[in-house]
Parts: sequence; structure tokens; C-alpha cells
Amino acid sequence: MKKAVRLTALAGAAALALAACGEAPTETTGDGAASDFKPCIVSDAGGFDDKSFNQLSFEGASAAAEELGTEVVDVQSTSESDYKGNIESLVGESCDTIVTVGFALSAATIESATANPDIDYIIIDDPADADFDSKTDAPNIKPLLYDTAQAAFLAGYLAAGYTEAGKIGTFGGMDFPTVTIFMDGFKQGIDYFNETKGENVELVGWDGKKGSFTGGFAADPAAKTTAQNILDQGVDVILPVGGPIYQSAIDAIEDSGEDVALIGVDADFYETDPTTQDIVLTSILKGMDVSTKEAVLAAGNDEFDPTPYVGTLENGGVDIAPLHNFEDKVDPALWEEVQALRQQIIDGEVEVESYLAQ
Repeated sequence: MKKAVRLTALAGAAALALAACGEAPTETTGDGAASDFKPCIVSDAGGFDDKSFNQLSFEGASAAAEELGTEVVDVQSTSESDYKGNIESLVGESCDTIVTVGFALSAATIESATANPDIDYIIIDDPADADFDSKTDAPNIKPLLYDTAQAAFLAGYLAAGYTEAGKIGTFGGMDFPTVTIFMDGFKQGIDYFNETKGENVELVGWDGKKGSFTGGFAADPAAKTTAQNILDQGVDVILPVGGPIYQSAIDAIEDSGEDVALIGVDADFYETDPTTQDIVLTSILKGMDVSTKEAVLAAGNDEFDPTPYVGTLENGGVDIAPLHNFEDKVDPALWEEVQALRQQIIDGEVEVESYLAQ
């Protein structure tokens, strides 16, 4: 089947972030009384088993549904052409709240929300501001945004202190702000390490304006070739940004026979994909599970608030994962510096630039 329904569960973006004040959605608890409430969710083309972006969002919506004493209806997309139809299929399911996962669904979400003002929409990783007027385009859409540049800054500093080759690589799926925000923060972290330590660690694959992209978000030959091109330049740490494309990076690392550490994105790869446990240095986390859960809970308890949410280090919406199997490979002093740097960013002593910076 092309798509399956089953029961189980950027100018204007910066101004939206400022309006959000960085506060998490109100945490509420269900008591089962909302059993007639129907939450729904639609994935982007990565699907809900991507061990990353879509999966976390799905887990959050499912957790909220369970707490509310109901079930989540989900529909998976396999291509961009599915988005509009999938959202409309959920409208047809009489969903009370529809979660759309990813900026690629923005146009279809805005169209559907405008046509269905009685349905609450929650969109992940997009401000839903197609006309760039610094306002969400429909009053019944709540954007969930994440300033991942802050967490990526920490990962970049960590990678710069860890590398022995003095070369670190990154590449993305497509040249979109929600992808390059990782790469921007990562580069800033490496640059900060170089400035404070008098080092010259090089970043391959992103210079702050242009870089290496696969052209999509699938673990396919293009992603593997892109990763191979980065590895061929002698890097010993690599950051793939774009859901499943990390799987192609792992294939390229295995083919190279070199000792290269991987940095994950969105989820803690060590937890979501055990096959990465011996290779993942850390992961740049986006708390999509928590923020999605809280937004759906609020809707289920008649407390839907369309104010955009921006995840930061301060409110716990972004972070980096523990070192796990790399704990013995990383200098404890370096890890302590990373922890101190986190607090410096929170306190405003170290500034991280991004289109969501507040």
C-alpha cells in the first residue's frame, strides 16, 4: 500500500521564536476522561521507524494518548506527494488534534488548518509562516521548534577535543534551515574550541554557507557516496544530519575500515539504534517526544495553546546525549568543559547564533 492508516497510536521564524519565550508547553495530566478525544499524527517520508525524528514524535503522541485513555491514529508518508492526502485522511477520521512531523508538511498543514478551524494542529520543526509575516498562518496551529544549534555547539566542541586527525566531517540531507541549524552550531562549537585552545581543527562538509548534501533524507546510494566523499578527506568524526542518512554513513565507515566516530541527531542513537553503540560518540538531542506529548495532552484537556514552543538548553528541549561506550575514550576534563560550556550558553556568557536564537 502507498500509505497505511492504522490505529496505535525562515525571516519570520526568528520572530516566532522570540514570541515563544522558550517555555515548554504546559504539562498536564489526563485522567482517562478524554476517551472520546482522538489524537492523530502523520509522518514525513522517513516513516515512524526511522529511529530518529519521526519515531520520537510518534512516541510522544502515543504516550499522550495513553495518558488520556485513548489511542492515536497514525498515517505514514512514503513521498512528498502523500502529505496533503494523508492529512486529509485524518480529517476524515474526525481527528481532534493532528500532529504533522516536519517542515516538509508545512504547506499542507497550513491549508488543512485553514479549512478546518475546529481541529487543533501541532507541527514539528516549522513555524507555519509561509508568508513570512512573523505570525503562524492559522490560529489553530502550534509550532514546536528546537534551537538545536545550542546542543550542536556542545557536540562540535566535544568532537574537536576528541578528534586525533584534526578533521571532522558533516553532511546533510537537504539545504534547509532545520538541517543547517545543526551544522551551524556544530561549526561554531569547533571554532570556539579552536579559539580557546589555540588549535586548528578543520570541519569538512560545511563552511557556514555551503556544504555537502545528499538531496534527500533516505539511506540510499547518494547518501553513502556523500559520506564516502567526506571520509575520503581523512575525518575521524562525522555528523550526518537528516534522519536515516546516518545509516548510509555507517555503511561507508564500515567499508572504509577506519576508526570513525558517529554523532547522531534528534534521538540518542545509542538508545534507539543499538547497532550504533560501538560507534556513536554522542547525539544531538531534540526533545520531540516530550514536547509532542505535552502539546497533545494540552489539546486533550481543552488547554490547546498555539503559542510557538522553542526547545533550548535552558528548558531541556535540546541537549547532547551521554557518552555511553565512549566514556572511557573521552578525556574526563574535556567532558567537564562541555558541561561547563552548557551552563555558559544558558547563562548567556557564550552566544550561539541561529535563526531561532532568542
